[in-house]
Amino acid sequence: MINLTKNSSVVSSYRILTVFLTGCICMAVFHVHAQDPTQRFRSMGGGGGKGKGADSTLKHRTEDTIIINYRFLDSSRLRKLDSSVYDFTKKYPVPHSYIDLGNFGNAAKNLIFSPIMKSGWDPGWHSYDIYAFTTEETRFYNTTKPYTELGYLLGAHAEQMIDLVHTQNVMKNLNLALEYRLINAPGEFQNQTTNHNNYRFSGWYQSKNKRYQAFLVLVGSKLQSGENGGLRNPSDMDSLAYTNRFVLPTRLGGNEVYNPNPFQTDIGTGTFYNSGTYLLRQQYDIIGKKDSIVTDTTVIPLFYPKFRAEYNIQYGTYNYKFQDQNPDTFYYVHNYDFVSTPDTLQVRDYWTEFINDLSLYQFPDSKNPQQFLKVGASLQDLKGTFDAGSKTLYNAFIHGEYRNRSRNQKWDIEGFGKLYLAGYNAGDYNAYISLKRLISKNLGYLQLGFQNVNRTPGFAFDHESSFGFGVSGSLNKENSTNLFASYELPKQKLLLSANYFLVTNYAYFYDYYKVSQVTNPFNLLRLSVDKVFTFNRVWVWRMQLVLQQKAGGTPVNMPLFYTFNQFGYEGKLGFKNLNLAFGVELRYYTGYKADGYSPAIGQFYIQNDTTIKQKLPDINLYVNFRIRAFTLYARAENLNTMQLNGPDGFGFTNNNYVAPYYPSTGLRIRVGIFWSFVN
Repeated sequence: MINLTKNSSVVSSYRILTVFLTGCICMAVFHVHAQDPTQRFRSMGGGGGKGKGADSTLKHRTEDTIIINYRFLDSSRLRKLDSSVYDFTKKYPVPHSYIDLGNFGNAAKNLIFSPIMKSGWDPGWHSYDIYAFTTEETRFYNTTKPYTELGYLLGAHAEQMIDLVHTQNVMKNLNLALEYRLINAPGEFQNQTTNHNNYRFSGWYQSKNKRYQAFLVLVGSKLQSGENGGLRNPSDMDSLAYTNRFVLPTRLGGNEVYNPNPFQTDIGTGTFYNSGTYLLRQQYDIIGKKDSIVTDTTVIPLFYPKFRAEYNIQYGTYNYKFQDQNPDTFYYVHNYDFVSTPDTLQVRDYWTEFINDLSLYQFPDSKNPQQFLKVGASLQDLKGTFDAGSKTLYNAFIHGEYRNRSRNQKWDIEGFGKLYLAGYNAGDYNAYISLKRLISKNLGYLQLGFQNVNRTPGFAFDHESSFGFGVSGSLNKENSTNLFASYELPKQKLLLSANYFLVTNYAYFYDYYKVSQVTNPFNLLRLSVDKVFTFNRVWVWRMQLVLQQKAGGTPVNMPLFYTFNQFGYEGKLGFKNLNLAFGVELRYYTGYKADGYSPAIGQFYIQNDTTIKQKLPDINLYVNFRIRAFTLYARAENLNTMQLNGPDGFGFTNNNYVAPYYPSTGLRIRVGIFWSFVN
């Protein structure tokens, strides 16, 4: 019965792949033989001509005209919606430089070294950050008509993602927006089911005289992920006894029954992270200059601020829990040094946060809102509840900021500073400065910058945390310096960048749950090249190369070399309303001592015993297109796992590993449909 199930699955995947590949070939043949012979000399939208897809926006509809702008909370610059289709990660929350533990929604880690460069209170759990909505990424819209986008992604092994965005101006000066996302995936291996729910509500109000505006954000995430601890015996991957991958024995969770129903998710062993944030920001321009725009029928009032006051109030809840309803005694005794295990193992930290902030702005050039000086002070109240008690903390800090994006667009200057004066994080600070200059239109942009952060390690490193059973004593503050530079040449679609990191008192986990800190400073150099090559206006090769080299003994392991490449067609195939992209993606990184993952504490930890190497680079095929308001993404991922003579004959069973005991998934067929509506 097991063999029949597996064979049927392989045959089904093979048929889908065959149809997928046939479609790619047919589109290419159609392009060569059936398009208007003069069309190749016109703008093709996405290959480098004036109709480039990456720069197109949702400005026009056949039946309606709609103008949509949006901005972020800490930026007054208005942006347009991007209708390009070549980049799947615009809809998919996992960046291409990340690896997950085998299933969409499992813990994930960046292959490119990216230390935490934020000061102040930090709960300490970041393995699921990419799946959570945040206030910083909240969009505040302004639209002439109600706009809705519905998205549905369906993948192999009953994987699915539902995406909903709706925004409308209920009044000319009041916009409301709602966003919801569901991620549900049973996975290829047992005990790795994920079920993530995210919601976000935003509101943006501006008074008629333009002197007062308010921003409201309600954001919440409910993240649930099964934890299987990896495969019990990695050699089972090549065993004829386990041709059905779902029945491979895992180190946690026992024998799970496959359940593709997203409304009946039962995770007995897993991670449960729930968070919610309420933020209200109010701004009033105390001093400024009135102005107006007079049309044939109306007078539009304007106000150029000179001095502004801002008040923020924020309340947040953060609940971090791990539970195992049927703990394996050997696993916890062997890996966590438990003496014994209870019938149900549960550890939990719960935090509440309340912040009051008052800030003042001064605008040297009242007609340039991109140039301002900001100073402020904040009071933060914190309360943590743990398995063995509770703790009340506070922080008092000051902050300042200077920005200047000059009106001639030649200079872009940004400076930021934050200092914790008293409380739990007293002595923490963050200093940042960046200078970007347009040399000329032909020579492009040069950017130089510096950041230094002094921070208290996340509370997960604290012995009072329910997860801190591997901590002995207190840790010193981490200090990280980042010197960075970049050179951007838009005409050549080239970006060169360099980062030099110097880190002291780096805190890390090892041996599943133990904590240590390296007091000696270490440094790391990261060089990257991003380049877009265009051939015949419509064939595009997008390349990213990253070289990262550490110096000295340091508890940081990462690939020496990483590259992501996308080569394909980006154009219209002679059709005015079609925006098409199809081709192949390739991701490769050199072998390295990949971090292990510790389910009980939800952390990646340093290990120096097992080297993880790709058997073959990750290979994906894709066909994406947009026809007016309809967008489709179709992908066949991990084609590199194809095996002609595997344990069950032909199949996609030659999996790469991403961490010790954790194989990546085999063939993934994904189809995503996104439809936008203008009401």
